[in-house]
Amino acid sequence: QVQVVESGGGLVQAGGSLRLSCAASGRTFSVYAMGWFRQAPGKEREFVASIGWYGSGSTNYADSVKGRFTISRDNAKNTLYLQANSLKPEDTAVYYCAAAKDPYKASLDTRPEHNYWGQGTQVTVSS
Repeated sequence: QVQVVESGGGLVQAGGSLRLSCAASGRTFSVYAMGWFRQAPGKEREFVASIGWYGSGSTNYADSVKGRFTISRDNAKNTLYLQANSLKPEDTAVYYCAAAKDPYKASLDTRPEHNYWGQGTQVTVSS
């Protein structure tokens, strides 16, 4: 059974930083694309960043976070990270970790049914 569990959210002032983590279990972590999505109150869930399986070396970012957020993975620890710097109040949201259901993808399919999802971690950025 595949499980993904997020951690690292919290309250931070604008301009600050957070590192989110996502621990995955239940299968070989390295061959699956992973990613982060977020959902702000009253808004739809949106793509933040993704990273392909370890052999692809590819990453993708939403325009709104490019240059501020960095996605990475530690295959030895079965963990995905999102380093979020220069945080803005508009980054406030619940952040969800997603794990592709199919292996050997260079990017994450954004359609919900193609991924496993965590329960989310709250990030609040105060102005």
